Amino acid sequence: MDTKAPPRAAMEHLYFGTALALVLHQIDAAFWHEWDMFAVPGGIQGFLVFNLVAVGAVLWGYRSVTLGLRSARRWSMGCGALGIGTAALHTAFAVAGHPAFGLPLSMLTLLLCFALGVALVAVAYRRTGRDHPSGRRSDATGRPSSQP
Repeated sequence: MDTKAPPRAAMEHLYFGTALALVLHQIDAAFWHEWDMFAVPGGIQGFLVFNLVAVGAVLWGYRSVTLGLRSARRWSMGCGALGIGTAALHTAFAVAGHPAFGLPLSMLTLLLCFALGVALVAVAYRRTGRDHPSGRRSDATGRPSSQP
């Protein structure tokens, strides 16, 4: 019995995990007053506007992935890159001696952003050309399925 998830299912699961880790990081970022760390204009208000846009975009991308749209690969690459970039940026701050995000679960969240982001980018990269040009999901034969 083959228990390996099909590529689209793997991409969907990894996207969900990466998005969840990114949202958890943003909750943690509120504790650490990340708007001060990055000198976000408007302080907490600017931080909230940033998260409105960023979380909205990540959720819209997840919609694309779950519907199997042609844009799913691009959204997955973007979400994965965001996870990798988030972890890299915060690691650079830690190396520079910034005390934020030093708690064990804060560090675990950043590690998950990185690991899941790398896995998502890898799966999305391998997914090239597997969607039907109509923008609909492909079935096992390569024809578009009846699902939108």
